[in-house]
Amino acid sequence: MLPASVSIPCNIAEGSERGSVRDFQRFISIAKGSAAELRTQIYISKEIDIISNEDAGTLIQEVKTISKMLQGLHNSLKNRQPVTVNRKLTQS
Repeated sequence: MLPASVSIPCNIAEGSERGSVRDFQRFISIAKGSAAELRTQIYISKEIDIISNEDAGTLIQEVKTISKMLQGLHNSLKNRQPVTVNRKLTQS
């Protein structure tokens, strides 16, 4: 569970540094996949009595909230226009 949970913010950070909206979206998708992986691991942990039903329920809700936030970020990036820099060249 630790690798999946650490993967979520790490992919967000890596994607944000890539310099393109398309790359950022791709890494947000990877982070969403890690969230799904974590959620599955929580379900399994509950079924084999590693964590309580109550704790599992709380964690699952938190991960679902994170997934929705990631989807919102991904969607907002779809509508984002690439930034263009318009510079005038001047000669000294």
